[in-house]
Amino acid sequence: MIKRKNTIIAALILGASLTMTGCSEADKVNYNMSKQADYFECERKITVYNARTDKIIMEAEGYMSISNDSENELVCTVKTGADEYRKNYIYLNDYTMYVVEDITGTHSDPYHYKMYFHTQSLIDVDTRP
Repeated sequence: MIKRKNTIIAALILGASLTMTGCSEADKVNYNMSKQADYFECERKITVYNARTDKIIMEAEGYMSISNDSENELVCTVKTGADEYRKNYIYLNDYTMYVVEDITGTHSDPYHYKMYFHTQSLIDVDTRP
């Protein structure tokens, strides 16, 4: 009975020590930065590329939280004021990819928000009376 109790205690101590040392510093930092971004504390820049043409389709920067939804869209929620938010959907397909950069510290305005659409491929149209 005592031997069994000692075995159980030793197993619990071993399990607890493995659990406490199982996370690397990088895992902790990654988790903390993701949480900060979800609370709009990290400034980010998102760049969406057309993978077939190597052209930039869109860029957005600001304090934002990002996620993917079930419709294959990148959901970008941006804080634009003390209690103001904007939600943008970026459709992703086989030919688009995106990169997210942490650019925290590059601006002093906490509600800084920019969105650029790169439209070099617009067709010229002539109209005549």
